[in-house]
Formats: sequence, C-alpha cells, structure tokens
Amino acid sequence: MNKDQRRLRMAQLDRNLVRFSDIKNLPVPAGGWIHAIRTSLGMSLRQLGKKLNMTPQGVKDIERREAEGALTLQRLREVAAAMHLQLVYSLIPQEQSLDKMIENRALALAKEIVLKTAQTMQLENQGIDQEALREAIQKRAEKIKYDLPRNLWD
Repeated sequence: MNKDQRRLRMAQLDRNLVRFSDIKNLPVPAGGWIHAIRTSLGMSLRQLGKKLNMTPQGVKDIERREAEGALTLQRLREVAAAMHLQLVYSLIPQEQSLDKMIENRALALAKEIVLKTAQTMQLENQGIDQEALREAIQKRAEKIKYDLPRNLWD
C-alpha cells in the first residue's frame, strides 16, 4: 500500500470512527449490558438460557464475565442474537482521530530527533536558538507525518 492509499484509508476510517465518538464516554451499566438489557426487557435468566440452550446459572455466569470484561466477542454475538440485538464493535481513538494520533507521535519523534542533534551542536559550540529549534521540530514532524516511517510507533 503506497502513502496516498494509506492516507485515503486513514481518512475513510476517521470518517467512520467519528460516528462512535459520542458513545466512547457512555458508562457501561454496573452489571454489564447483557444484564441491563435482559432485565429491561423483562426477560428472565431461564428465558434467555432457553434461547442459548443453557441453564439460568450459565446465563448468570455469562453476565458476570461480560461485566468483568472477560467474555469473548463470539459469545457476546451469540447472546446478542438470542436477544434479537446486534453487536456493534469498534476501536475508537483516545485522541480526536487517527490523523491526530499520527500527528502527535510524529511531533514526539521529531522532538526526540531534533533535540539530540541540538545537543550535539551545543557541545560543539554551535548552539541553536529556541525559535529555530521549534521550527526545526515542526518541519521534521511534518516530514515524519507525510512519510509515515516504519519506526513511527517504536
């Protein structure tokens, strides 16, 4: 995949992921989603167990594991289907977007590279002023962001 294709793919992903940004702060119900939805529907453990071909205790165990974050996606899909629900799954950037993640990482990497060079220059009595340093970091960050080198996430 070339750089232009990678950028296009990232832009498309960012457009899709922004749809999930509102729900990333949605609190998970204390007993988990399965329990909250099952009880809201007035469905008993026995009734859901029948749909899943398991005992009420087995359903209770699934609810416990989901609340603990230990339930597999496959099992969650099965439970959702049994309750006539659809599992929606996404990974959402902690920052504003994938592009912003790359920008921040490129800036951090650029800072590391430029400051090493500046330190060497300082030792050789070829100091660089702060404004020039900021400009050098910004230019290097832009180049890193554009090139997307393999070591970006090292």
